Amino acid sequence: MNKEEIMEILPHRDNMLLIDEAHLNGDKAVAKKKITGGEWFLKGHFPNNPIVPGVILCEILAQSTCVLLSDEISDNKVPLFTGLNKVKFRNPVRPGDEFVTECTITKKRPPFFFAEGKGYVDGKLCVSAEFSFAIADKT
Repeated sequence: MNKEEIMEILPHRDNMLLIDEAHLNGDKAVAKKKITGGEWFLKGHFPNNPIVPGVILCEILAQSTCVLLSDEISDNKVPLFTGLNKVKFRNPVRPGDEFVTECTITKKRPPFFFAEGKGYVDGKLCVSAEFSFAIADKT
């Protein structure tokens, strides 16, 4: 999926759409984000030594996972983050890196969905987490 196809699933726009491409590999969502160095979240984190903030890495994992929820999301429904657990940061993500995610749904109890994800740069683990979503009505 390219960005336009991703925007048919996710409500995120402008600076908050954080994945460039995604595809399904069986029951796994794989997504990519090229960190260019011009992103808004790098401007002050940290000057002269920019590192992608951990919360942004978690958001990229979450957006990647939503590709797996495309059948649950519609014009009237939106995925909302409900939990984040067992987050571990292993290696920093920096400008010039291509951040690649692998995410799976581990349990479904509609409207709640539970997932786990990992993010890598050059095959090296940077972040792992468990998280959950609720598919809610848009207001």
